[in-house]
Amino acid sequence: MTIIKSYAAPQAGAELELYEFDAGELAPEDVEVDVEYCGICHSDLSMIDNEWGISSYPLVAGHEVIGRVSALGSAAQDKGLKVGQRVGIGWTARSCGHCDACISGNQINCQQGSVPTILNKGGFANKIRADWQWTIPLPESIDVAAAGPLLCGGITVFKPLLMHHITANSRVGVIGIGGLGHIAIKLLRAMGCEVTAFSSNPSKEQEVLKMGADKVVNSRDPQALTALAGQFDLIINTVNVDLDWQPYFQALAWGGNFHTVGAVMKPFPVQAFTLIAGDRSVSGSATGSPFELRQLMKLAARAHVSPQTELFPMSKINDALQHVRDGKARYRVVLQADF
Repeated sequence: MTIIKSYAAPQAGAELELYEFDAGELAPEDVEVDVEYCGICHSDLSMIDNEWGISSYPLVAGHEVIGRVSALGSAAQDKGLKVGQRVGIGWTARSCGHCDACISGNQINCQQGSVPTILNKGGFANKIRADWQWTIPLPESIDVAAAGPLLCGGITVFKPLLMHHITANSRVGVIGIGGLGHIAIKLLRAMGCEVTAFSSNPSKEQEVLKMGADKVVNSRDPQALTALAGQFDLIINTVNVDLDWQPYFQALAWGGNFHTVGAVMKPFPVQAFTLIAGDRSVSGSATGSPFELRQLMKLAARAHVSPQTELFPMSKINDALQHVRDGKARYRVVLQADF
């Protein structure tokens, strides 16, 4: 018997309460991790509030976990992980491992349905369990207190850079400088790219330049957007609000790609000739595979890329969640376990 202490939502939209549950026997493929830190993501709020209609209660959210291995299942003991090792667990806790997507290294698109960490009892707890593949070894030099958001927000913006073969010679634009966008800028700077930030908040300009952007463009200035026509190899959209998208499509160079990771609920009204006339494309992605997560954590450690975070004790979790709800986070909130 393993009793896990956690903070759970008893029903949709409710404040989180202390909740203990018996995790049962450790499955053969599973790793048990003592939680040290867990980031808060807007997806946690969506699940707590059942915005997506898939939540079940009591719900233990949290999917940006940093901690140490405390136990290994019988089939996980020869997979390169050791008790006491520091690891991370992100959005995904499980995938089948045998479908075509999994075998090809695209486990996030598992045809049997990958299991989100939140639906597997998440990281707002003193312990968490996940399949060994999704338990990501961390480099010694990584900033453990700030690394959690890399496992969700970080991989979300890193995946497009891998998909579109971004190099140090690439010119990349980032729309929205929040929890996702600020990590994208730091990663792009680490890779040596030419980075343009699109922001509707002029007061952020100096802060964004300090993060690594080469320039900041007011996303509400039509003339400033028009002046950028034909310049970008990739534009990453991180916002979920509807904008006038045509200037961004036109800002793509030949062969350029507009890639969204922001869940905009309205369709993108892209004109066919905008794509045809320059071999341009529009795409999107979710999070990444275990291999891509490992690549990201190695890059972050080597290049000293850390999300900008605010730290709360996990016992103040409801205050921290409200801080995120109110849009006050600069730019990610991380909980430190204090059970």
